[in-house]
Amino acid sequence: MQDLLLHIKQCTICEKHLPLGPRPIVVAHPDAKIVIIGQAPGTKVHKTGIPWNDPSGKQLRNWLGVTEKEFYDAKKFAIMPMGFCYPGKGKTGDLPPRPECAPQWHKPLLEHLPNVELVILIGTYAQNYYLGKQVKKTLTETVANFKDYSKYLPLPHPSPRNRFWLTKNPWFEVEVLPVLKERVKSLI
Repeated sequence: MQDLLLHIKQCTICEKHLPLGPRPIVVAHPDAKIVIIGQAPGTKVHKTGIPWNDPSGKQLRNWLGVTEKEFYDAKKFAIMPMGFCYPGKGKTGDLPPRPECAPQWHKPLLEHLPNVELVILIGTYAQNYYLGKQVKKTLTETVANFKDYSKYLPLPHPSPRNRFWLTKNPWFEVEVLPVLKERVKSLI
């Protein structure tokens, strides 16, 4: 695992597309039972090198019902975004994750994570990649049908920008979050 993580940290396959240069953000340990697959690091995470070290991360830890110490324990949580580096800014937010990352690194990483029992898929990029034909028409439908995916648990992005989605979908806090917290608690 350490050799693989070192190779990932040295990755430059999409360097020419990265406005801030490569800085792959990934956390993994063979003992991890939960994998969090999000989109890509933002600028704050790129600067610090600490995954989910921003308001979205604070909200995610709240959704999971865990402390910072628990969240950053690699023996509990592996963190591997769809794109490991900050992809740059677009018109309405950050650009999509670079498409080279997941095909290059996810399978080898998952092969080094034999104890995983829960994979949390945050956002449409992760859900489309991992759920394939099982993904519903919209993120809302996919999250609403979270019980259909056994090992996978789809979530919306915990960004403060998603306040409107959360307000429009109150069932998420009532139906999904208690199940998520219970599954996480039972695994850590």
